Amino acid sequence: MNGVIIIDKPAGWTSHDVVNRMRRILQQRSVGHLGTLDPLATGVLPLVTGSLTRLAQFYTASEKTYEGVIRFGFATNTYDADGDPVGEAHPVSPSLEQLHKLAASFQGLIDQVPPPFSAKKIHGIPAYKLARKQKEVVLNPVQVEIKEFSILGVEADRAHFRARVASGTYMRSVAHEMGQLVGSGAHLASLRRTAVAEFQITQAHTLEEIAAHSNEGVIKDHLKDCLPGLTTTCHSDRSFAFPKGKESGVQEPAVPNHKGIAALFVHPRQLLPQFPSVTADEPAAARIRTGRPVNLPELSRARQVKVFHGQGELIAIATRVAGTLFHPRIVFPDLEERPFRT
Repeated sequence: MNGVIIIDKPAGWTSHDVVNRMRRILQQRSVGHLGTLDPLATGVLPLVTGSLTRLAQFYTASEKTYEGVIRFGFATNTYDADGDPVGEAHPVSPSLEQLHKLAASFQGLIDQVPPPFSAKKIHGIPAYKLARKQKEVVLNPVQVEIKEFSILGVEADRAHFRARVASGTYMRSVAHEMGQLVGSGAHLASLRRTAVAEFQITQAHTLEEIAAHSNEGVIKDHLKDCLPGLTTTCHSDRSFAFPKGKESGVQEPAVPNHKGIAALFVHPRQLLPQFPSVTADEPAAARIRTGRPVNLPELSRARQVKVFHGQGELIAIATRVAGTLFHPRIVFPDLEERPFRT
């Protein structure tokens, strides 16, 4: 399957856990994600499958939106609730007015020190590997941009916030630094990502929902001999190695029902909205599939366009050479199974 599907990542799972689960559901290796979420965090995790994994290069600098809770009173070594407390606890109840002013000081371009438990590399070694061995981790500040940062409310030692940030921004570091400025220490108690680039939480699906759609119609199409006369979904006995304590009652089918899952994928014309869409006729599509330049009915001055065959088959990202002449920059191979094939 070629496509993009939005996962509502559960707490306690790494982004790689989610990718592995989807590989089992779809029974294909070509699955990747468009931006890591910490195990503590939940929410929008876009996955790309099949030849559309090549779209990842267009999402490396994607804007992200978060909602979460900062707990004041003590810091942790990971800057979030998964870590061990650092230093003594200092009971504190900051005021909403105090935190509004503090949040305003973080907006715009700022220099931010990444958390020691992060993927930032020191002499080629990820910082978290050094931190786990209790070795000293010294990371240089990085310029990041916080476009919006609002404190929505305060309950005792917890502040609820919403933030819209540029790629590379760590909300864990924001929480840690706010705790230092308040003088009590603080850490990120919870985090939910509500948007990445054009993808919204309203488009997200749980893994259980996707597995259930994968099972739909399996008996009718593939497993008629499972239980004679059965008309409801039949789950296979295949197991999956879930993260500890995160077992699910829904299992992957022996043969995935791609038609059932296809309805959950983002329609290809909604991808990369900054690029105009153009529909190629049969001769032009044939040339594009072989990597040859072609004239397309696209009259804007956009440098790059999305090229479709029919309404739902994304076949290429093409770069304008001159006028209406385009050269395919990326060609997406034609596969048997594809969401929204028309």
